[in-house]
Amino acid sequence: MTTSWSDRLQNYADLPANMDGLAMKKYRRQAHHRYAAHHNHNQTAASTRTIGPPPPPPPPPPAPHTHNLLPVLQSPGFQIADHLLFVGLVFVNRSLAMEKIKCFGFDMDYTLAVYKSPEYESLGFDLTVERLVSIGYPQDLCNFVYDPSFPTRGLVFDTVYGNLLKVDTYGNILVCVQGFNFLRGPDIREMYPNKFIQRGDTERFYILNTLFNLPETYLFACLVDFFSNCSRYSSCETGFKDGDLLLSYKSMFQDVRDAVDWVHFKGSLKQKTVENLEKYVVKDSKLPLLLSRMNEVAKVFLVTNSDYKYTQKIMTYLFDFPHGPKPGTAHRLWQSYFDLILVDARKPVFFGEGTVLRQVDTTTGRLKIGTYTGALQHGIIYSGGSSDIVCDLLGAKGKDILYIGDHIFGDILKSKKRQGWRTFLVIPELAQELHVWTDKSSIFEELQSLECFLAELYKHLDSSSNERPDISSLQRRIKKVTHDMDMCYGMNGSLFRSGSRQTLFASQVMRYADLYAASFINLLYYPFSYLFRAAHVLMPHESTVEHAHVSVIDTESPLATRNRHETDFNEMECKRHQLTRSISEIQPPHFFPQPPQEITHCHDEDDDEEEEEEEEEEEEEEEEEEE
Repeated sequence: MTTSWSDRLQNYADLPANMDGLAMKKYRRQAHHRYAAHHNHNQTAASTRTIGPPPPPPPPPPAPHTHNLLPVLQSPGFQIADHLLFVGLVFVNRSLAMEKIKCFGFDMDYTLAVYKSPEYESLGFDLTVERLVSIGYPQDLCNFVYDPSFPTRGLVFDTVYGNLLKVDTYGNILVCVQGFNFLRGPDIREMYPNKFIQRGDTERFYILNTLFNLPETYLFACLVDFFSNCSRYSSCETGFKDGDLLLSYKSMFQDVRDAVDWVHFKGSLKQKTVENLEKYVVKDSKLPLLLSRMNEVAKVFLVTNSDYKYTQKIMTYLFDFPHGPKPGTAHRLWQSYFDLILVDARKPVFFGEGTVLRQVDTTTGRLKIGTYTGALQHGIIYSGGSSDIVCDLLGAKGKDILYIGDHIFGDILKSKKRQGWRTFLVIPELAQELHVWTDKSSIFEELQSLECFLAELYKHLDSSSNERPDISSLQRRIKKVTHDMDMCYGMNGSLFRSGSRQTLFASQVMRYADLYAASFINLLYYPFSYLFRAAHVLMPHESTVEHAHVSVIDTESPLATRNRHETDFNEMECKRHQLTRSISEIQPPHFFPQPPQEITHCHDEDDDEEEEEEEEEEEEEEEEEEE
């Protein structure tokens, strides 16, 4: 039986709140020692091999205190404690110094409040089907039951052909599903000759990027499958016909989108959720502890698209413990953990022009008349507003803020592009992704070995060779292993990749999320002085060619002019002096650029605070010397 990602996340939520930084460091040291022992064993075993392709190079051992310890997951001695450790990690795309963060911002849905899967998706699916039936769709649709193994986030729905597409960064099609039918290459090329789509064509292609999109992703497949196999309807290229009536994929898509919006804003989804919070919402006792610690070092604010009444019930449940941040401390209302609370934010509009900032009457739940123009008041709840207003009220600028959310577009992309906020993406599925990564490590290793063996077949061939190695069986095996690997994640494979190809969702995570993790609660295990340092990203020529194997460039080669040594700079300096002496009337300051003689920029930082501090220190030293 497959365990859902929310079940795994609930397991991590049940970890004791006293697992502090020291406990995490202990786990890291143990995992590091296990990795080192396993790495040494592999090296010894490799030295005895005499036949077959060389094994893939082992990953370098991580430093004892690094936050990027994923190579340890390959260890056969891997224990559940290690698994908890790695799911508790925060992963880094761009370096971020926590001590420079002055404000922590939060989304609510699927961030502070993580909805249980598949219970919550099943509820949304059933209510959406009921809505479609109420507007005229066949009653038989009610027989469908939500299957969590089918959908994954990041799929693209083609409103012309009715297909669900999994694409890479550039729009190349990795997987194509029509209803419940997974299409093969020739069938895909009939509709997409280059197996490629124009992602910019938003009128045709709709990206299902959010966790709220999972039920409708499955519903699109159900509808296409139902009408394709219903004798009453005949299939055509862009939809289905019933006599003179045409149900196009585009109109079906719009009906589903309207039904989903109705369920969320006018239907009973929120009512049924608050009626059974234990069934639908993950509750974590470490939440008050983390927010109270954040309050000690920075300001904390909440920005949610949900209305006040729903927010009040959800947040009250999340903070409903008999004690405060720690056992033995007094209970606190959820509002006391935030310096600023905004409901009805209407993201992503919130990150642009925004809406009118109004004050909520917490007694009635209604909005007070007029625009709020006063200063920030602790305990008051506001409605609407914009990201500019948040910065003004909190006295912060873009990069002072770390915003934490689950919506790659509404939370992360817009806050990054429009405001320059630092971003933390919550990806609950990461718990399941890491489970497969560790549990099925043998499949990944076999795929790497097959790729190395494929390269070996061409090792001694060049452009003069007429020999054509038979790689058909090897290619079939690679496809089989890739398929097995994809199926470990679900019918549509991993959220982040298909075989060796990264998905569109993965590229968006890498581009817009400075940090990401299965849960923001993972920040509990890092000090607020921590420097999240991004790993070096190697290009293919850097990851393939080892330093020791680079040959010396032939001095007669045209490439030699690209090779610059210190002696070249010395020769240029001599020429500069000669030119300066030969010109008496005009004295240009420079004839050649000079290499910098000291550090001019810290490439792991994206602000100038450190440089300004160094300049101030140098000025103070100069003043002291003058005195």
